[in-house]
Amino acid sequence: MKDLFDKIYKDKGPLGKWADQAEGYFVFPKLEGEIGNRMKFQGKEVITWSVNDYLGLANHPEVRKVDAEAAKQYGSAYPMGARMMSGHTNLHEQLQNELAEFVSKEAAYLLNFGYQGMVSTIDALVGKDDVIVYDVDAHACIIDGVRLHMGKRFTYKHNDVASIEKNLQRAEKIAQQTGGGILLISEGVFGMRGEQGKLKEIVALKEKYNFRLFVDDAHGFGTLGKTGAGAGEEQGVQDQIDVYFATFAKSMASTGAFIAGDQEVIDYLKYNLRSQMFAKSLQMQLVVGALKRLDMLRSMPELKEKLWENVNALQNGLKERGFDIGTTQSCVTPVYLKGSIPEAMALVKDLRENHGVFCSIVVYPVIPKGLILLRMIPTASHTMKDIEETLEAFSSIRERLENGTYKRLSAGVAAAMGD
Repeated sequence: MKDLFDKIYKDKGPLGKWADQAEGYFVFPKLEGEIGNRMKFQGKEVITWSVNDYLGLANHPEVRKVDAEAAKQYGSAYPMGARMMSGHTNLHEQLQNELAEFVSKEAAYLLNFGYQGMVSTIDALVGKDDVIVYDVDAHACIIDGVRLHMGKRFTYKHNDVASIEKNLQRAEKIAQQTGGGILLISEGVFGMRGEQGKLKEIVALKEKYNFRLFVDDAHGFGTLGKTGAGAGEEQGVQDQIDVYFATFAKSMASTGAFIAGDQEVIDYLKYNLRSQMFAKSLQMQLVVGALKRLDMLRSMPELKEKLWENVNALQNGLKERGFDIGTTQSCVTPVYLKGSIPEAMALVKDLRENHGVFCSIVVYPVIPKGLILLRMIPTASHTMKDIEETLEAFSSIRERLENGTYKRLSAGVAAAMGD
């Protein structure tokens, strides 16, 4: 019999094997200073493209004021206990009602965390006789929720309507045998590629197949749609989303999340979501802060307008310079380059040290081998100067990647790791 820890000593995993070279710089970096378009990294000012503060609310003076007042009034402990027992308040209910109205649903329910809430919602919606159909590029929180499912599940090719239909047909055959139902899960915006989920096309399939649609709209909430209600509003199908999910960690620059849908569905979920039934209630200071942020989403459309002004300037500038940004239909701005992991490390170090540009680096196994994805998150707090400097920096690093500079610089690391 093996020691349980044998795998830990012998195989660090595809990312863990790079820990000695990467930790503290490429992974687990420490950004310091106030959240904004420019922060400090290892003592140097950098333009930050890795903070999901889409609307620039993290350090907005009105938000900071309300957060501080709520912390002074309630502290960080109140309310104590799970909501079912002792952690329920009028303000929790008020926030839920306002969120439901904002996303055009009958009811909503607060979640302490997006990741935890997504996993638990999937678990509560399906039983062993039900079938899940979901996008192969779904976020890790969806994948982990699906892993809890004791019944059948099928992945469809990313945003491929023919593949969705094929897997719905497979799901229907099994559901007819088990007497179960079908849950289809998509994202409103896929966080790596920036593509919107094909919600309109998926909804059209309801005419042929009997399934319920669950949408994770973490990146769409607050950024898409006429009012900011998300990808469903943007595509004109919000009323056909059966369970809508969004997090406060992106546009709202806070902690927490919510689900929304028909009253009866939400009533069922709030009595069956294990992550909420057995966890402390969302802190009052976060609830009060979320109410303020939601009010600003509704009453200050200029925040979203400024965000999209920056998004368009950055994305158009990259395309004009010949960069491949894929087929993004959102604020998420991916830049695809060809190269190895050691080359990617050299490239990102050059960006940060010599150009003062900080963005996230994504490599295998998240994307295929041989590709480097630099993911940028434009926000309303960025300036045109930030964008111009970043575009110049990207032109420089592409030239050095193509002429082999990064390959030469990374040769020692690649040899040491056997890559």
